[in-house]
This record gives sequence, structure tokens and C-alpha cells, in this order.
Amino acid sequence: MSTSTNVKHALALLLCLLLAAAAFTGCSSSGGSGGDKTITLQVVHGDGTTKDFQVETDKGNLREALEQENLISGDEGEFGLFVKTVDGETVDDANQEWWCLTKGGEMWTNGVDSTEIADGDVFEFTLTVGY
Repeated sequence: MSTSTNVKHALALLLCLLLAAAAFTGCSSSGGSGGDKTITLQVVHGDGTTKDFQVETDKGNLREALEQENLISGDEGEFGLFVKTVDGETVDDANQEWWCLTKGGEMWTNGVDSTEIADGDVFEFTLTVGY
């Protein structure tokens, strides 16, 4: 083989290795449900028990992050999702039950659709009785 052919083969091999490395890097950074933010959700159920969830996400708002983990569901309304079910427990409208959303222990007036999240945020959903 000529020197020119050896150089072409070496460059082709180097290009293949670089493309393979780029492909593996892309897979590891975007795979799974991980992300650039970790938030905590504490759920206080109707029976008083609590359960904490660590959610790793790259989503921008609370709804997207919690739906990604199948932690919330509800009804669509003019202001976005009205949360009716959290961690498998559904409120009973006949008993005036609802999920109270707080952030860091403070009453939160935004809905899950309009609540932007940041790394380290802590949110709570507490099943509450009485309007």
C-alpha cells in the first residue's frame, strides 16, 4: 500500500471513531428520565401519610415534570390542568376534597402549567378537605 492510501485509511478510521464517540455522548446525556434539574415533591395523603419523590427532569414546568413520572392527572380547564389525582389518590368532590399545592411550605397560587421549575425546588401536594 502507498503512503497516501495508509493516510486515507487512518483518516477514515479516525472519522469513524469520532462519530461513534459523538453518538455515545449524545445517548448518555439525553437518555432516560434524567435531566438538568432535580426537584422534590412531597405528597401528604388523605390518611396523613407522606411520601417524597425526587424528580430528575429537563422539563420547564411542574406539570410536565410530574406527568413525566406519572405522579399527577386531572381535568383540563381554562387555566390548565386541574389536579385531581396525585400519587394514585383521587380527590372526592362530594367531600369537598382538593389538592393544595405549596412550594417550600408556602401556599402557591400558580397552577402546575404556569409553575416554572428550577433545580432544588421543593413542592408539596396536600389532600385538603373543605372549600
